[in-house]
Amino acid sequence: MIVVPTLSLASIQGFPTRKDSERLNKSRPYHVLLHCSRVSDFKASEATSITCGQKRRCGCYDMHNVLVPYSVAWSWQKSIVKERKTLVEINQDLCDSLIVLQHHPVYTLGTGSSEDYLNFDLKDAPYDVYRTERGGEVTYHGPGQLVMYPILNLRYHEMDLHWYFRALEEVVIRVLFSTFSIKASRVEGMTGVWVGESQILGDQKLAAIGIRVSQWIAYHGLALNVTTDLTPFQKIVPCGIHDRGVGSIKGLLREHSLSKGAGMHHMEDSQLLDITHKSLVKEFSEVFQVELQQKAISELEFSKG
Repeated sequence: MIVVPTLSLASIQGFPTRKDSERLNKSRPYHVLLHCSRVSDFKASEATSITCGQKRRCGCYDMHNVLVPYSVAWSWQKSIVKERKTLVEINQDLCDSLIVLQHHPVYTLGTGSSEDYLNFDLKDAPYDVYRTERGGEVTYHGPGQLVMYPILNLRYHEMDLHWYFRALEEVVIRVLFSTFSIKASRVEGMTGVWVGESQILGDQKLAAIGIRVSQWIAYHGLALNVTTDLTPFQKIVPCGIHDRGVGSIKGLLREHSLSKGAGMHHMEDSQLLDITHKSLVKEFSEVFQVELQQKAISELEFSKG
């Protein structure tokens, strides 16, 4: 079934659980359509703050080693966006936000996603299914996948959605090359990060991207398969793309002897996740030219909205 989020800090655990939820009201209004597939070249030099040469602050809520129910993270994002809009009105939006976490197994659809890409009956879904307000088609989130939810005021970066997609892709491309010597790329006409025989024939998608932007505040974000069990992807047509598959960093390290990543396939999953997380945060701060500030996470953060 398609479900609606319910908030509970107590439901954040270190192992997968499933809880029943109510059906999502599909008639909820959406502000803007935010699925972009047109590709433009990303230039690192463009990723600069416009705040008089100073890096913009970005509060980082680091839960990369915690499984967070999708409903909790989704509602948390929306509460932050609501607060940020209020701050924009009084010219006090001084800090962006970044949430890093993992999810319990879940399928999510974009606002215009087709249920034709689900290879199961919604009444007997293997995991909870959420229809969200992001762009894009269906995808899977689960343990071993690092999810980054940047909540950015694009007025202080670039007011250009194509630039934003390319910047998110750039973060992952840099991580894969600098940390694992994996040469990843974009694929023309598609969004995400791919590996394969060439930039044109990239046949495995390692990172999926889906966003929403409201009043130039962006949220949702990217998901990178690190040690993810890819089996649940077989129950869907990931991102609505029939002729390409999905991959993971762990799988690539196992299959190929990569010069810089040699031996990494022997690592424990937790070690591989920690290494990837450290690189993701570093490259994110460099691409978006922000100064990350670690934020404590309290129950209040999850009870808002």
